[in-house]
Order: sequence, then structure tokens, then C-alpha cells
Amino acid sequence: MAEQHHREVLETAPDWVLVGRATEGDTVAFAALVRRYAPMMRAYARRILPGTAELDDVVQETFITAWEQLETLENPDRVKSWLMRITSRKAVDRVRALRPHTDIAALEVPGPQHSDPPRRHEASAGVQALREALADLPDTERQCWVLREIGEYSYDEIAEQLELPASTVRGKLARARQHIIVRMEEWR
Repeated sequence: MAEQHHREVLETAPDWVLVGRATEGDTVAFAALVRRYAPMMRAYARRILPGTAELDDVVQETFITAWEQLETLENPDRVKSWLMRITSRKAVDRVRALRPHTDIAALEVPGPQHSDPPRRHEASAGVQALREALADLPDTERQCWVLREIGEYSYDEIAEQLELPASTVRGKLARARQHIIVRMEEWR
């Protein structure tokens, strides 16, 4: 009877109380958080993932991570947004894992037939110039450029990954591209 009353009280308790109790090892309080936020997390993951087969796994992995890292949550009142961020990262990780990958080391690409030393030197110098241009970019602009141009991420994926608004990502990408165009002008 006392355990039933404990559960009923926790169902209506504020988030900060549930987080505090769960941090102290109260699995009933953590279960109340699971019941409170699992449907919303599942709906959110559904918007990111291409299918529904992975939804429950993502939500379960999120709660496992949350249980393990609950002590790191600085503001217990913000547990909802914290759980949604973890859900987002887990869902994006699943999307990335579903993308086809090519093992570059396994590729045997023949060199160009006319791969004479001057052309190889020019190509090497171009790659080095691009490295230097990227190194000159501020960190966030470089990360946006690499994720978009090399990783082929969407603007929304980059925004989620870097925890930035999509409009900021667009601006940083525009600045990064302009910088690289200017720096690479002689290689056109």
C-alpha cells in the first residue's frame, strides 16, 4: 500500500523532485520520468529517423544514457530539454549509421594515366592550400563547412550536431565558403 502511494505521489511531482530522487537511486522516481517523457521522445525521434523500427531503441538508449549521466544534469528543472537533446543525438547517430559508407582503404583507384610529377605536385599543393584555408577559419565555421561539404550533412543535421540555430549554420557556411573561394582563387 505504501509503495502504491509512493508511485502516485511521484506521478504528479515536479521534474526537479523526480530528478533529485532518481539521482539518489530511486528507480520508481526515474520510472515516473520515463512514463512522463517517453511518448514525447518517441514522437520527436520519429521526425528524425527514416522509419519506425529504430524508435524504441533510440528512446531506450536515451534513458540508459540519462540514468548513467543524471548526476551531470546541472538544472533538474530542465530535464525535459536535456532528455530531448540526448534523444536528438541518439537519433542522428542512428541516421548516420544507416548511411552507406565506403571503406576508403579498400578502394583501389588507379592513378590518372598522365600522372606526371608536375600534376601530382600541383594537386598536392592544392590540397595543402585547402588545408591552410580551413585552418584559418574560426572553429565553428570550419566545423560547419566540413560537416556540409565533406560529411554531406543537411543544414538541420549540422544545427543539431553543433547545437546552433539553422540560420546561424547558414551564415557560418556562407562566410566559410566565401573565405575558401578567396583563398583558393589561384587554384581555379
